[in-house]
Amino acid sequence: MTVAQAEWLARARETLAVEAESIRSLESRIGPAFVEAVDRLFLCRGRTIVTGMGKSGLVGRKIAATLTSTGTPSVYLHPAEGVHGDAGLALKGDVVIALSKSGETGELLQLMGVFKRFDLPVIALVGAPRSTLARRADVVLDCSIAEEACPHDLTPTASSTAMLAMGDALAMALLTRRDFRPEDFALFHPAGSLGKRLLLTVADVMVTGEGVPSVPRDATMREAIVEMAHKRGTVPVVDEAGRVVGVVTNGDLMRLMEETDSVFSIPVEQVMSRDPKTIIADALAATAVNQMENHGIVAMPVVDDAGHLEGIVHLHDCMRAGVV
Repeated sequence: MTVAQAEWLARARETLAVEAESIRSLESRIGPAFVEAVDRLFLCRGRTIVTGMGKSGLVGRKIAATLTSTGTPSVYLHPAEGVHGDAGLALKGDVVIALSKSGETGELLQLMGVFKRFDLPVIALVGAPRSTLARRADVVLDCSIAEEACPHDLTPTASSTAMLAMGDALAMALLTRRDFRPEDFALFHPAGSLGKRLLLTVADVMVTGEGVPSVPRDATMREAIVEMAHKRGTVPVVDEAGRVVGVVTNGDLMRLMEETDSVFSIPVEQVMSRDPKTIIADALAATAVNQMENHGIVAMPVVDDAGHLEGIVHLHDCMRAGVV
């Protein structure tokens, strides 16, 4: 490694260290002002308008996208466009998040007059807590840093990282307050593998009707083997009321055949695994996959609340459906 290359690597490591410290310093500032910001965003009956210039604006776009995808409808407003007509998208009932390192950005301060005319509360994510923007805001979240990672202290690096982290902290606090669940997240991400993983239920992928294998608890292994051969392996064992009391798997059959040659006449009850893992049809298919992988099985009986057999879900069917 050359001397120049070593210097580049040292600068890269120092950058990461400075930016990590800028985030760590925010933790002690999460207090009453942060709670008030979450309250105002949660109680907002309109949208959240996120605005900022330059690098702060780029961070603002990301914050708006994160808020929107987690249940807080948000839009980004460019300050320069805002003072030339686009501020008209602001409506009574909205809340504003304004981002600025200096707190003295001219276009942003001009927009403050528009926001105040509509009586919109302003939450400032600012690097200068005594700035003009901070004084005009209703809530101030201090995103100041000790230094930029830039060796000339010019390029926004640690400052933009701190603002982004504070925006993520707001979004996650709001997500928690809204009790925003994976199913809710999936509604906003219906396309691709993420949507499939979060939206598909066991009912969407399970085998039902004639395709469901089963034998009564007084059956012999001959009957179970016939079901295995025609209906893919795992066979639920049910009692007189149709409740699942066990399962017989290919693994059970292999172990039995290692022990004896006369397997056909052996009662199923002597071979089956009791208290098998089951799942309900309304559960997420991703949950079924997780349980099957955790327990090293390839299929699970699907039951109703009383334990009656309704179907069977196979790991391969979940994979084919794009759940994993």
